Amino acid sequence: MKPRVLVVDDEVGVRRALERGLSAEGMEVVTASDGPTALRVALTGAFDVVLLDIMLPGLSGYRVLQRMRADGVRTPVLMVSAKDGEVDQADGLDLGADGYLVKPFSFVVLVAQVRALLRRGGGARRRLTLGHLVIDRGLREVSWGGQDVSLSPREYAVLDVLASRAGSVVTKDELLRTVWGDEQAATRNAVEVYVGYLRRKLEAVGAGEVVRTIRGHGYIASTPDLDNALGNK
Repeated sequence: MKPRVLVVDDEVGVRRALERGLSAEGMEVVTASDGPTALRVALTGAFDVVLLDIMLPGLSGYRVLQRMRADGVRTPVLMVSAKDGEVDQADGLDLGADGYLVKPFSFVVLVAQVRALLRRGGGARRRLTLGHLVIDRGLREVSWGGQDVSLSPREYAVLDVLASRAGSVVTKDELLRTVWGDEQAATRNAVEVYVGYLRRKLEAVGAGEVVRTIRGHGYIASTPDLDNALGNK
């Protein structure tokens, strides 16, 4: 799976440039333009790195970072800002940022810093959260509103892939490659069957809307709040 990066900046030109550049470097990029949206998306824990501007509408980057850390989200955060004072940089690092880059910056340097954070952040996505659904990847346990959800290893693997790309569509072929790997007998039909098994178990605890089919494309794990934040239909 590609490294997943959340880019948060209120300047549309910056967002588009970073999305194009990081995508060309082999990363999956999700963007947000304001603080409240960034917070809702980041709290899923479904990212490998967050690029976070400080001056944002609605909620500053400092507060977004503070809430992430308070909620136990350990995703590496690289703060990106035009504020170049020592106190600004110290404040970001004290709140839990993993790096600080001053605008204007070299894209080559930004990519190098992102890759460094990717190398160091192997355990950052230990917990994934979609509303009341919590996936503890270390223990391989799933719960909904505190109630355990019992899944087979294959069902868990399917949910893990979908939730690790929360809010984005995952194709049947991607699920097939990631979950079944080199198993020769596995087909797209197996993906459909196990997504069906997974849905039934989620429905049994009231989480039936978390995993949806996007006709002609694949499957998505999301919530209404996350859909609104990302503009999903």
